[in-house]
Amino acid sequence: MHQTNLEPALLAISLSRQSAEPLQAQLAHALRTLIDRGIAPPGARLPASRAFAAELGVSRATAVAALDQLRAEGYLASRRGAGVFVAHNLPDAPDAAPRPPSPAPPRAGALAPPPPTAPRPFHPFEGGADETLFPYRDWARLLEKSWRAPDRAALCAPDPFGWPPLRRAIAAHLAAWRGVEDDGAPIDPARVIITAGAADAASLIARAAFAPGGAIALENPGYRPTERRFQAAGLAIVDAPVDANGLDPERLPTADGCFLTPSRHYPLGVALPLARRRALLEWAGAAAAPRALIEDDYDSEYRYEGRPIPALAALDDGAHVLYLGSFSKVFSPTLRLGFLVAPARLIGAFADAIAADGPQASLIPQPALAAFMESGGYAAHVRRMRRRYGERRKALIAALQVTIGDDLKPAPEPSGMHLVCRFSPALAARLTDAEASARAAEAGVSARALSSFYRDPGAAPFQALILGFSAFETAALEAATHRLALALRP
Repeated sequence: MHQTNLEPALLAISLSRQSAEPLQAQLAHALRTLIDRGIAPPGARLPASRAFAAELGVSRATAVAALDQLRAEGYLASRRGAGVFVAHNLPDAPDAAPRPPSPAPPRAGALAPPPPTAPRPFHPFEGGADETLFPYRDWARLLEKSWRAPDRAALCAPDPFGWPPLRRAIAAHLAAWRGVEDDGAPIDPARVIITAGAADAASLIARAAFAPGGAIALENPGYRPTERRFQAAGLAIVDAPVDANGLDPERLPTADGCFLTPSRHYPLGVALPLARRRALLEWAGAAAAPRALIEDDYDSEYRYEGRPIPALAALDDGAHVLYLGSFSKVFSPTLRLGFLVAPARLIGAFADAIAADGPQASLIPQPALAAFMESGGYAAHVRRMRRRYGERRKALIAALQVTIGDDLKPAPEPSGMHLVCRFSPALAARLTDAEASARAAEAGVSARALSSFYRDPGAAPFQALILGFSAFETAALEAATHRLALALRP
């Protein structure tokens, strides 16, 4: 009998060592919340304490103490030789409807072939996901299984919005992990559209959510390729100013919609405060015709301390937010798969836009990816990467402090795959970040200048370098830090 898959829900657990609350109390509270909300229903099996502790980056004693506390409270029950399960008779908790069973998770095991060309240290794009950590053996098995005897629907008339089981898996994952729901249940999979990545999504959104010649507001500073994608799709670009708290709704220009990264702004790394999120939703609904808020949930998988920040789409009534996700930062850019969640009012427009050119996303990997998500392998992989990347982040911060000292001060945001390292007044008096970036390139490391992300580089309020860490082992980060230190010397 298959047990309910809790991997996506457990992915949402994030513990803070800066909190006054003990780690075991934080973990017990998080698990209790999952049970009370019905996300972890009666009969659901929890991971073994040793594996659970390793994935969370805590001691086994901490995990065991939290589980023992919930057993004592009546939330959990043990079965000899079988493990720990959510109790069927919960203390003062409403009955939770069991979720459909999921396939058993794949066997552990991973192949880690080196990439064809190693990324240059600190590069935030080449050095995104560490592809050597991916469980290639499990993926190959799922891919082979899905096409050994393919479903007839995959061969005859595939759904233009994408493989239905994958869309259902994405809807369930977003509900458990990002709080994106419809009245407490996973969103209708009919609102989920599989894309061939960011360029495909931008083209579809421009045609389905904007009138010809419409205007879209983009964050400044921001990721410049996004601007080029929407320009190529025929939209006029206007700037949406970003300050230390993210996009400022009070300074939004006149536009038909806005593209933003609220969970972790790129490149500054700040999360958009709740008040600003609500103000943006008010802005979207204040016009005669609904404005589109395009939420790129960039880097939201990788938060190393504190509670996960809810998605902007979790606050929406389903009318304004188009939620974008990608598998490139978890799997690999070579997969060329992403997804968007569209408001119900735009489903017909998206169907028309896709019909014009046909679906661009390859169907080949979609059944395997659906099985990977349903089994819990996807969420478990994200948790493993989050733990590993958190370790690399700490190692880079320590190396910068020892090697460069106060000349480069990393921003404190405990999330993402790169650090924003601000110049000290003394370093800023000697070098601009563009000059420092050029020196770093000569030394063999790729440190992007913060000013290069502004439409007008001279408008950057301070000098800083962007240092990617996720794809690099600790030793490589330490060696690159020494080269950067030499490059920054007078």
